[in-house]
Amino acid sequence: MATHESHYTLPLPQFDRPVKLLIVVAPYYKDIADNMVAGARAVAAACGAEVDLVEVPGALEVPTAIAMADRQANYDGYVALGCVIRGETTHYDTVCNDSSRAISLLGLQGACIGNGILTVENRPQAEVRADPAGQNKGGGAAAAALHLIALSRKWAGQTKGIGFRA
Repeated sequence: MATHESHYTLPLPQFDRPVKLLIVVAPYYKDIADNMVAGARAVAAACGAEVDLVEVPGALEVPTAIAMADRQANYDGYVALGCVIRGETTHYDTVCNDSSRAISLLGLQGACIGNGILTVENRPQAEVRADPAGQNKGGGAAAAALHLIALSRKWAGQTKGIGFRA
């Protein structure tokens, strides 16, 4: 079981300008979602980030909400939170794969996103991963978004070589 392994965690970045994060959560399993939001908020606060929160119906809507916010609002980064627990049908695979793929594509387009959508076999796995005093996957997703924001700010305005940009 993975609970006995130790993992290296990057120290949280420091910012010289304010950071504004949007947490997008699918609260289908409300208690699990609430724990993940608490973990994400605590990590954001540790970096001095301002946080807004929106709820969407399910994990498939999380990337759509992030894409809308990235186009229409003014956030530095995003935290995607939710939980998908395997059921009796292939719907689990569709939701897991499609939400993850959409979040990855948004990231490749330049959005700074921490993906904290849990994909688990059962509720006890989700509870351990969501617990801010346990694996704190909500906090980990916020930390990932903050690290990407720091990289984005570090590289902003830098160009490669000489020439024209498309």
